[in-house]
Amino acid sequence: MNTMTDDDMSSASATPEPTLTLTAAAAARINKQLAERGHGVGLRLGVRKSGCNGFMYTMDYADEVTANDAVFSGHGARVIVDRKHLSVLDGTTMDFRREGLNQMFRFDNPQAQHACGCGESFTV
Repeated sequence: MNTMTDDDMSSASATPEPTLTLTAAAAARINKQLAERGHGVGLRLGVRKSGCNGFMYTMDYADEVTANDAVFSGHGARVIVDRKHLSVLDGTTMDFRREGLNQMFRFDNPQAQHACGCGESFTV
């Protein structure tokens, strides 16, 4: 007979914590924007249904952290994510890039199956 102890069951049902990684460039840009604004606790990242592929990233300043939020830190910056968005954002690396005259946040999201040509939306 194979029995599981309470410890075995808790470790078997435990799911890994969601992750979101910031590059040094993304953290520097977030901190620069917050400094220019003069206040805020970090950048709020989320997703909304939209675009030609299903989801779009949303970004705004975060002035507080609520009980529904997860906080990710890296290189001295913080990104706040409402927990309802974690399944779509889990494992994402957030970067800030300059490409020619353009500069933007870019997301390497392992949950994204397809992205549209404009890079604004994605499917999971």
